[in-house]
Amino acid sequence: MSLRTLLHALAIASLGLALTACGGGGGGGSGSSSSGGAGAPAPPPPPTIAVNYVPIILDGGPPEIVARGGAYNEPFVSVTLCAPGSTTNCQTIDHILLDTGSVGLRVQASVLNASLLSALPVETDASSNPVGECYQFIDGYVFGSVRKTDFTFGGGQVAGLSIQVIGDSGVFATVPTTCSSSGGSHLNTVSLFGANGVIGVGVTTTDCGLLCAGSLSQGSAKYYDCPGNGCGNLITRAASTVAPFEQLPNPVAAFSSDNNGTIVVLPTVAAGGAATVTGTLYFGIGTQSDNALTGATVIGTTTSASPHGAGLITTVYNGQSLVQSFIDSGSSDLFFVDSNITPCSDPNLKGYYCPSPPVNLALTIQGQNNVSVSFVQTLNSAQPLLTTTNSAVPGTGYNPSNNPGFTNTPSSFDLGIPFFFGRRVYTAIEGRAAGGVNGPYVAF
Repeated sequence: MSLRTLLHALAIASLGLALTACGGGGGGGSGSSSSGGAGAPAPPPPPTIAVNYVPIILDGGPPEIVARGGAYNEPFVSVTLCAPGSTTNCQTIDHILLDTGSVGLRVQASVLNASLLSALPVETDASSNPVGECYQFIDGYVFGSVRKTDFTFGGGQVAGLSIQVIGDSGVFATVPTTCSSSGGSHLNTVSLFGANGVIGVGVTTTDCGLLCAGSLSQGSAKYYDCPGNGCGNLITRAASTVAPFEQLPNPVAAFSSDNNGTIVVLPTVAAGGAATVTGTLYFGIGTQSDNALTGATVIGTTTSASPHGAGLITTVYNGQSLVQSFIDSGSSDLFFVDSNITPCSDPNLKGYYCPSPPVNLALTIQGQNNVSVSFVQTLNSAQPLLTTTNSAVPGTGYNPSNNPGFTNTPSSFDLGIPFFFGRRVYTAIEGRAAGGVNGPYVAF
C-alpha cells in the first residue's frame, strides 16, 4: 500500500494542537510611540526584511517518503540553520512542513549533519540541566532536546532561536512516561513524521505561553528538566519572542520586522490534480507593498485565554455550529464528520470520503469579531489517491470518527490545504496589529 494512503496521520498533526489548548502568549504591538517632550519626533520604524517571502512547494517530500509513494497536499519550505555565531557551520534543510496551526520549529535529528548538531548548544534550566520538550500531535508525539541556532528564513534572521531537535540522542533518548502515555506513536523519524521537520507559524507568539510560564503545562507542549539520569520533571519556561528564548517561539514573531503574521498564497489546482505546485509564504501583514490586507474578510479567532486555545473559529455546516474549527496549512485534507457522505469502500482509504459525483459543501465561517463569510467548498472523491502520483490533489476529505486511532472531534471542521488552493490566506499573530487590525485572526 502506498504511503500516500497513510499520510493523514501527519496531515492532522496540528488538529491535535488546536484542540488540546496549547495556547500561547506574549507579543507586543507593532506600532511605535514618540519619546521625549512635546513635539519630539517619533523614532523611525524598524527596517523591513529585504526579502519578506519564501517559496512553497508541494511535491513528493523527502526521499524516504518518495520511495514509499510520495506525499500529497503537503506544503514544504526550506530553512537555514547555523551554529550560533558561525557563518560557515550551516545547513539548509528542505522539506520542512509549513504549518499555520502550530507554533515553533522542529527538526528531525537525523537530517542534521554531525558537525552542526554538535555545535548547537542545548538549552539549560535554572539547575543548569539540559532542557527537553514533548509536543503532542493527535496521532502521536515528538520528543527531543531544545537547542539554540542562528536561523535564516528568506530575508528573516533570528540569532539564538530555540528549536526542538526530534529524536535527539543521549539523555533525550528515553522518552518520559508523562509524554509517551499521552497516546500515539513516537514520531521520531522522517518516515514516521512524513517530513524533515515542521515550522509552526500560527497565531501565538510562543508554543506554550502562560501555560508553561506560570504553571506546569496542560497543553500540547511540555518542557522537562533532563539531568544525567534522564528527563522526568516538568518545568516552567518563560514566554518571549526575543533572546534569550526559553520556549520555542513562532519564528516569524521573532523577526525584528514583518513579524505580525504570514500570508500563504497557492494557485488553483485543476480537478485532476498536479504533479507539483509552487506558491509563496509572505512574512508580515500590511508592512510592505506585497503583503497588504486588501480584498480579504477578517475573521477573528479565539485567543490564548480561550479554554480550547488560540486560533479557533466557528464553522456552520449542516445546521451545526462547529466551535472548534480552524484553517490549517498543516492538514492535507478537509477533516470533518458527516455520515451522509459516501465513504471510500477500499480498505486502504478507510476514513476518506468518496462521493460520486463531487459534493459542494455549503459552509459559513464565523469569527470572534462577529464577522461571517459563506462559501462553497468542493469535496472530491479520494479514490485517486490510490492511483495518482500527483502531489497536489484538490478537495480530499477525511472523517476522523471512522478511525479509532484519532480523536473524534465532532465540534471541529479542519479546513486544510484543499481550502488554500486558489486563495490568499492570512494568519495574524495575537497581540500584534496586522494591516490595521489586531490579531489573532485569519483572513481570506
